Amino acid sequence: MTSRAEQIAAAFTWACLAELDAPKPGNVHVFAAGHRMTAEAFVASADAAAPAISAEGIRVGARILGAVEATFAAVGANTNLGIILLCAPLAAAAASAGTDLRASLGNVLADLDTDDAALAFRAVVRAAPAGLGHSARHSVYAPATVGLLEAMTEAADRDRVARQYATNFADVFDLGLPLLEEGRHHADPKWSTLTAYLGFLSAFPDSHILRKYDAATAEKVRRTAATQFASLRTAKHPAELLPELLAWDAALKAEGLNPGTSADLTVATLFAHRLQTILPSLRNSD
Repeated sequence: MTSRAEQIAAAFTWACLAELDAPKPGNVHVFAAGHRMTAEAFVASADAAAPAISAEGIRVGARILGAVEATFAAVGANTNLGIILLCAPLAAAAASAGTDLRASLGNVLADLDTDDAALAFRAVVRAAPAGLGHSARHSVYAPATVGLLEAMTEAADRDRVARQYATNFADVFDLGLPLLEEGRHHADPKWSTLTAYLGFLSAFPDSHILRKYDAATAEKVRRTAATQFASLRTAKHPAELLPELLAWDAALKAEGLNPGTSADLTVATLFAHRLQTILPSLRNSD
């Protein structure tokens, strides 16, 4: 019988690969590399991070640091910090005894302590994401003095990944999962994934672009995403949109614009979807 940890690891890897299959403008995918990164590097990163993300009996902070260190050992770069920060609590929730993923996630987040924060801070410094600065309170460069939930709540207004901790992953459960379901009428699952991605990117300025550039640039990308999103939602044959999507993809990459937070939220949504799907079998594996 496959263990619970193995099922969670497989769900994580599946989510990462499913996200790569969609032609997400500005982000790396199987149709085009970008930002000096390839889809193959993300595949290797998913395989490397999965064991730490799903490890039995360890806390969220240890999952985060272990996954970041494993990623660097595999590819020597920060390919997936946001994915790891989002998926580690989801994995911990799935590993608990609860039957409701979101309720279990709330318990996991409420239990985060200063050790979790210290390990997560080490992971963020190790990954050194683009645009990372020094915050006045709860800086990742200083010793942790509060739990990880409080630290993330402090950053929630400027970082959409941190905001998920403060809202019990509201964007994932209230926006991402319904969008994923909306797109499932298309026979090819990549269009469902793209529905979630463009839904995130059009709903709010991507915080990765905000951090690296400015509000005007992020808003310009958001407005274009809204147009592309509207086209996708009404398309009977979404494959016909591929040339336009890839043209915008190339233009974004030429400007160095990567909607990385929207991509991270898409992976987390796919992961949550798969975890909810396999939750009964996780309970039976005890």
